[in-house]
Amino acid sequence: MLLHATWIMMLLANISQTVASEDDEYDDVTVNQMLAPKTHETDATQILNNLLKEYDKKLRPDIGVKPTVIDVDIYINSIGPVSSINMEYQIDIIFAQTWTDSRLRYNSTMKILTLNSNMVGLIWLPDTIFRNSKNADSHWITTPNQLLRIWNDGKILYTLRLTINAECQLQLHNFPMDEHSCPLIFSSCECLFSLSSTYSHPYISISFKGPFSSLVVNVWLSFVLLYKTTLSDYVVMSVYFDLSRRMGYFTIQTYIPCILTVVLSWVSFWIKKDATPARTALGITTVLTMTTLSTVARTSLPRVSYVTAMDLFVTVCFLFVFAALMEYATLNYYSYSARRPTCNKTKRSNYSVLDVGPPPTVITLNNSMYWQEFDDACVYECLDGKDCQSFFCCYEECKDGAWRKGRAHIDILELDAYSRVFFPTSFLLFNIVYWVGYLYL
Repeated sequence: MLLHATWIMMLLANISQTVASEDDEYDDVTVNQMLAPKTHETDATQILNNLLKEYDKKLRPDIGVKPTVIDVDIYINSIGPVSSINMEYQIDIIFAQTWTDSRLRYNSTMKILTLNSNMVGLIWLPDTIFRNSKNADSHWITTPNQLLRIWNDGKILYTLRLTINAECQLQLHNFPMDEHSCPLIFSSCECLFSLSSTYSHPYISISFKGPFSSLVVNVWLSFVLLYKTTLSDYVVMSVYFDLSRRMGYFTIQTYIPCILTVVLSWVSFWIKKDATPARTALGITTVLTMTTLSTVARTSLPRVSYVTAMDLFVTVCFLFVFAALMEYATLNYYSYSARRPTCNKTKRSNYSVLDVGPPPTVITLNNSMYWQEFDDACVYECLDGKDCQSFFCCYEECKDGAWRKGRAHIDILELDAYSRVFFPTSFLLFNIVYWVGYLYL
């Protein structure tokens, strides 16, 4: 036991020595990385003091000699949300501009000076404007998100983080299966903007992916020389973001409830036509539900004057639900209010004159009297080859007018049976045409 305890103590001592030595090494490395040599600090201070001694930040580089060429780079942090109501989208970018200022050249072993935002206000900066921005904000937490680098040959890099709400005129005819090309347009009235590949490749395609919840983005750039002014050439740069909407949200919130409401309205076709309260309540409920869904669907859209894809779908669903209610109204009217056929000839009876036959059975239904043996007791005048039990040719008016021989006749009392086939089939065909037309054509 004593030997075992001694071995443990020696092991702990070795571990503590190792940890102490690693901490010493870590402290040394940290100090070496954090603290620059004193000579470098002195050199940087002297360089900046010499550069700014006679520097006039109100004048652009090479003024009166040649235009100042500025290279622009954009790093996109995120895009979104896209507001269809306000016709705008939000984008978070790091906007980098690079140009050469011969007045800031220096001779030193330090090739690059990396400076913070305190130096930004002491030199000339491009007057870049975003032409289609509604509002823009710079980030100032925890310090101003700005970076300035100066090379010994006078090259300057200036980066700034911005959040911009840019205008984008959305065409919502195919909403929510729509695609848009939203621009970010920036320019300056004084400077010529260009990229190194502007003259050889005026259109640059870039594949871009980012943390988007509802967007698929493809980015492409264009550089347009608008016109010439008396001061200089006026150049506008545009970055186009091709946006494709993901419609999962609208499928769950609008399309599926509309489809289920239409299917629910078909339940009335399997309810007896005598159950007036049940069928009426079901029809009115589904109509009011579709009205609510159509109102909710418009809340995410601006007040446009044209019909969108969602408007078309909701409207057709409303018409199907309304037609199901009207189907029962038609059936109820012809069941209890239509004129009954007249009896032209009484069926021969097997009873003798002295015999008293059994009285016919009377059925009372919604204050209407129907004789159970009415069809057996009467013989109707019908068109040749037509069955009086299946067609309306039993009526007197079937002999002329629209009820002519050879015409197909529909038994209005069997309207529910026809609706069970017609409504689902037509709604299925509509969905096939709708989804294929908007998604693939």
